[in-house]
Amino acid sequence: MNTLHLSHGPHIRDRWTTSFIMHTVLIALLPTAIVGVIVNGWHALFVILASIVSAVGSEWLFCAITRRKLSIFDGSAAVTGMMLALSLSPIVPLYIPIIGSAFAILVVKCCFGGLGKNFVNPALAARCFLMISFGNAMTQFPLAADGVTSATPVAILTAGKTVNITQMFLGTTNGVIGSSVLAMLVGGLVLWGLDIIHGEICFSVLGGFTLMMALLGGQGFDPKFLLAHLCGGGVVMGAFFMATDYTTSPVSRLGQLVYGCLIGVLGALFRIFGKNADSFSYSVIIANLFTPLIDMYIIQKPYAYRRAAIKKANGEKRVPLWQRIPKPVIALTVITLLAGVALSGVFTMTEPAIEQKKLEAKRASYQVVCPDAKMFVESEEANQALAELNGGVYGTSFGRSYINEALIGVDGNGDVAGYVLSVTNGNGYEGDIKLSVGLKPDGTLNCISFTELNETPGKGSKAAEPEFLNQFNDRVVTKLVLGEGENGIDAISGATVTSSAVVNAVNAALDFFHNVMHGGN
Repeated sequence: MNTLHLSHGPHIRDRWTTSFIMHTVLIALLPTAIVGVIVNGWHALFVILASIVSAVGSEWLFCAITRRKLSIFDGSAAVTGMMLALSLSPIVPLYIPIIGSAFAILVVKCCFGGLGKNFVNPALAARCFLMISFGNAMTQFPLAADGVTSATPVAILTAGKTVNITQMFLGTTNGVIGSSVLAMLVGGLVLWGLDIIHGEICFSVLGGFTLMMALLGGQGFDPKFLLAHLCGGGVVMGAFFMATDYTTSPVSRLGQLVYGCLIGVLGALFRIFGKNADSFSYSVIIANLFTPLIDMYIIQKPYAYRRAAIKKANGEKRVPLWQRIPKPVIALTVITLLAGVALSGVFTMTEPAIEQKKLEAKRASYQVVCPDAKMFVESEEANQALAELNGGVYGTSFGRSYINEALIGVDGNGDVAGYVLSVTNGNGYEGDIKLSVGLKPDGTLNCISFTELNETPGKGSKAAEPEFLNQFNDRVVTKLVLGEGENGIDAISGATVTSSAVVNAVNAALDFFHNVMHGGN
């Protein structure tokens, strides 16, 4: 005799259980973890194990304290620990994955009700928490052959240099433990084939990211440029494993397409204009916050459902949009507008004083790099070249370097005392780096002086310290390189991005001087 079971809605049945899904995701991540350990060594394995054990242990502890049903065997905690570990550098101290996994489970997951109740992806939230709290440890990567802390491929890309796409695809280049795009694709496509993850999310993320990079990346639809960015910065991991989290992604197919495109577009914008080269995590978290809104306005309609006809039959009247907006939203909007007007007014009043201070700092910087000059005069050749650049990037070998001004220093007798060039490089870790480059009358690099340096305290900020600055003094060179050698500049430990940006700016100034102001001599 068959028993008929009745229960409240929703009446949805699926062939996969939560435990099966989570353990399948864990298996799909194994190829990436194995490649990461093979490439990076045993410490990478210890990071993975510490992260998983901490995640599972934190959930067990929470269940024990709150006397809830033990949930560690569904595999969700292990998946969170694994995904967090794969997004970390292979040389982070072990306390990093332990603290990160505990934060992901206890704060982001359990404190909001457990599995299915978290509003953002726990692993990504934990990674962002670690980046904010332990920025120095999180941005340390293995040393290059010359003993200098090497930059990640994405940091190199955003500095305007080329990378090895094959190595990025295989995961044999510098980066996080889970940097193998090939292994990630294998696991992700298996999950998609089993219909565990939705292709609408995965491929709209990749599509939105690629399109936006092509439109705004400065290289057009160059396949090498686009593939290099797709293979770096956690784009594939975000598309197949982070963005597809059931709890934090929309329900409807159309909503998933919108959600995926939002992640891809934000990821590309952060990559192009952001200060942090590896910022794809933030795009996924921001999209997570928009998921309730997407589900509110993009609803999966039942078969033969016609909303207008049902409303008419029930005698419902159409409510204007402005009446449907919650009052708190209106109040916050008004407060924001008032605050914006107030800040704008303060800025307008202080702008002249701020500009005057910047001008004084610039002139002081010029005097530092060209101390024998009594006054600075314009160069006709330089002005013509700058007019042709029209504020654009100078050259193709110096990253995002801009020549702001090029002047001739003149002494009390009217003789040339040196040359000064103001250069801005947009590839600093925290944004633009602006500096003055001084050259002697014979073209010898005299020294450099910063006018804007907002790099990370204790790391990139060390560029303004004598140990780094003095390397540029009295150098007879036409081009410097980052590393050892006759024309080498030693990078700041843990701040390769900043070091590279400064060297690129100085090289742009040297190139402009020799090819424009000195007529190619």
